[in-house]
Amino acid sequence: MDHHFNFCPNCATPLQLLSAVEDGGPKTRLRCPACAWTHWNNPTPVLAAIIEMADREGQVLLARNAAWTGRMFALITGFMEAGETSEDGIAREVLEETGLRVEAPRLVGVYDFQRMNQLIVAYHVLARGEIALSPELAEYKLFRPEDLKCWRAGTGYALADWLTARGVTPQWLELPT
Repeated sequence: MDHHFNFCPNCATPLQLLSAVEDGGPKTRLRCPACAWTHWNNPTPVLAAIIEMADREGQVLLARNAAWTGRMFALITGFMEAGETSEDGIAREVLEETGLRVEAPRLVGVYDFQRMNQLIVAYHVLARGEIALSPELAEYKLFRPEDLKCWRAGTGYALADWLTARGVTPQWLELPT
């Protein structure tokens, strides 16, 4: 069980794994034995962008996170912020990470990413302009849609669904486990 709390944010009592009856029946979660506060540990919404470069023959931008080892390139992603729509959030993330302004965000789908306790909301966006990466990203590559390779995780499934909807049969990377 993934947990981020050791102490109750209400009364500072150490949290314990305790069972309680909820709507769906008994459930064990981190709970406060003193005030009954519960750490729900719900998935975090993460936005992902399939960025199609409108001024570069429809090539798709993938980037490598500076913190990653290896040469994996992936979609631009980021956390949704309070008070913004998912469409506003994806436009903000793409601008922050790449310097590109987006138009016509279209929902591709919603994807499970349990390993990180996240729910991925993936969009296809059209972008134009000069690419200026944030320090969070080490490098980018542009790919023709038919040359993209998908990966078997949340954002890779989003990319595969987008390709399939465009009539392109997805190719899959075989990553070491």
